[in-house]
Amino acid sequence: MPEVLYEAHPSLLRTRPFGTLLTILLMLGGILVAVVGDQAIPPEFKHQIQVDGRTLQMIGIGVFAFATLQLLSWWVATLTDHLEITPDEILWTHGLLSKQYTEINMASVRTVRVTQTLFQRLMNAGDITIYTSGDTPELVVRGLPDPSQIRELIKAQPASGV
Repeated sequence: MPEVLYEAHPSLLRTRPFGTLLTILLMLGGILVAVVGDQAIPPEFKHQIQVDGRTLQMIGIGVFAFATLQLLSWWVATLTDHLEITPDEILWTHGLLSKQYTEINMASVRTVRVTQTLFQRLMNAGDITIYTSGDTPELVVRGLPDPSQIRELIKAQPASGV
């Protein structure tokens, strides 16, 4: 079995920093509304709002459930993607129930592009695009940790078979 130089899954927080934080805040807000109910409404506004405590609890539970399912689906999506780099090839695996494998021979890699937004740079994450031949990329992977290390690993491999 060849030596593994790099192995990682995309990170949820690094891929969706704002979405993850907003979803966690929605979960906490849903719990707060479900627990506190109509006690959170100031007395001067209670006559204007025609919602009872039970309805507010159900709304809080619904917001919590929606946010939890959203966060869980994003988390599972990041776990189903996997990048592995060996001295001979790059292997990208995608999928949970049905799998898609992309294998790229290291000798056929022409260009490695790293793209990082400001927030990805702060989180040490980025998007990797690998070109072999032609103008369309062979592989695009979003939200990988330490993308500059990936680029350096691929560039450092000798071009075998050429």
